[in-house]
Amino acid sequence: MSIKVHIKKGDNVKILAGDSKGKTGKVLEVVLEKYKAIVENVNMATKHSKPNAKNPKGGLLKQEMPIHLSNLMLVDASGKATRIGLKKDEKTNKTVRVSKKSGEVIK
Repeated sequence: MSIKVHIKKGDNVKILAGDSKGKTGKVLEVVLEKYKAIVENVNMATKHSKPNAKNPKGGLLKQEMPIHLSNLMLVDASGKATRIGLKKDEKTNKTVRVSKKSGEVIK
């Protein structure tokens, strides 16, 4: 079963709800099984870590936590949050994402 997702890795998104509401950032990873995404420098949490080979001192680490995809909205090239539509490209005959506000194809 494939899940249709309106957001992909590398997209710029705006946060619609939660403590990080109003912030924008780049999507680092999309977790399809949980329908969540990790956005750069958004929804930060403090993790306690024991000393290990990677971090010999241990201590507190700041880390991005996943956000549900329903709380994210794609930001198009003009810098505005927009809804997404799907359209067939006449030249390549492939399905492409299109901004509902501007009508531009989203890369």
